[in-house]
Amino acid sequence: MAISVITNVSSLNAQRNLSKSGSDLATSMQRLSSGMRINSAKDDAAGLQISNRLTSQINGLGVAQRNANDGISMAQTAEGAMQESTSILQRMRELALQSANGSNSSSDRDALQKEVTALQSELTRIAETTSFGGVNLLDGNFGGKQFQVGSDANQTIQVTLASVSAADIGNYKEDTAGSVIGLASATAALGTATAAENLLVTNANGDAGTYVTLGTDTAVEIAAGISNLKLGVTAEAVLEVDIQILVAGAHTFDMDGVTYDLTDGDLDRVAAEISTNGHEASVAGGKLSIRATGVDGIDMTNIANGVAMGPVGGTMVTSTGATSSFGAVVTLTSDDTFSVAGGTTALGNGTGALQSISNLDITSAFDSQTAIATIDAALASIDSQRADLGAVQNRFSHTISNLANIQENVSASRSRIQDTDFAVETAQMTKNQILQQAGTSILAQANQLPQAALSLIG
Repeated sequence: MAISVITNVSSLNAQRNLSKSGSDLATSMQRLSSGMRINSAKDDAAGLQISNRLTSQINGLGVAQRNANDGISMAQTAEGAMQESTSILQRMRELALQSANGSNSSSDRDALQKEVTALQSELTRIAETTSFGGVNLLDGNFGGKQFQVGSDANQTIQVTLASVSAADIGNYKEDTAGSVIGLASATAALGTATAAENLLVTNANGDAGTYVTLGTDTAVEIAAGISNLKLGVTAEAVLEVDIQILVAGAHTFDMDGVTYDLTDGDLDRVAAEISTNGHEASVAGGKLSIRATGVDGIDMTNIANGVAMGPVGGTMVTSTGATSSFGAVVTLTSDDTFSVAGGTTALGNGTGALQSISNLDITSAFDSQTAIATIDAALASIDSQRADLGAVQNRFSHTISNLANIQENVSASRSRIQDTDFAVETAQMTKNQILQQAGTSILAQANQLPQAALSLIG
């Protein structure tokens, strides 16, 4: 190797290696001080992109877990309120059963109704005031809301809540004719449909069934046929009639195979006889009010303009012949909405109307029986919502567990890309420190090499 003063190749080589080891040492120290293997894009361009994507997922999973926990808390709040609503309805049911008993007087039932009225108000108040984070849950305005339970868009669980206010829960009812209604001529057979019809009943799920009526079907037969469609719609023949004696006479009427005599005009006696046979009857204002289920109607005989009849609380019609009939209606009820179609003469068309808890009346034994069905439907409605809430709470819990597992494994993956391996990096730093010291020493010696030329000159 030639001795050169102008260009010291050994020094240049030592400087280059010293610069490289210094840069590597600086990188090692940065990684050890920050704990991050990737501190800038130059450290690992692809790794930086991958780690940032994983960071977005990890952060999203953390938020999703909090969201799911919020969903559980909200569901628990709603269910707790529904538990109280259920307790209120159970108390109402007890009162209705008590009122339905024959041992109660009108004043007793009025007292029971007062508690029912107070419970109705409390049921509505709970529905209107139960809220979570300022959002009302049970007043009907919540609808369906999406809970974000994933790190990416549209990874949601929907929670739906309906109103449990007294005005919005109960059963659905439709009074369908199905038999001769009101006063009819003696030639009209009692309780028979006025024409053969195809009655289409459709429930809330869209399931439908058709009952074909005959001209000879009675109200009881029609009710049984509709109930046998197994659509969740129950039908019953219901008779509600007021009878008033205008002129004394040998009046009699037949109901459910039993003949009752009005000749002596003693309506209280007749009411007692009817009650003995399992139907409700009462006397007020000179009228005999009969409320019976499972009967086709009544046949009046020997009345000859001496008797007036009409629906309970409705318009009375005076008989114009020696005989007359008053038929039952077919009442359809269901826990959910339904519709009736296809009837044109006797059965009619319509949609079940809500019989709400807010209109609950237990001031008579007959109304108390009706109230029990309404309360049972309201309980079923709330139980259904509570079951949905229980299911969604369990779903949230499983979601949280799954999110935690994903977050753990994604974090481990990001750590392998992004985090500093202290064992490896410490060894690298030690190596670079040694190279720095050695490079510095070698550079000093390399810088002394041109001085050899002086010995040749001297």
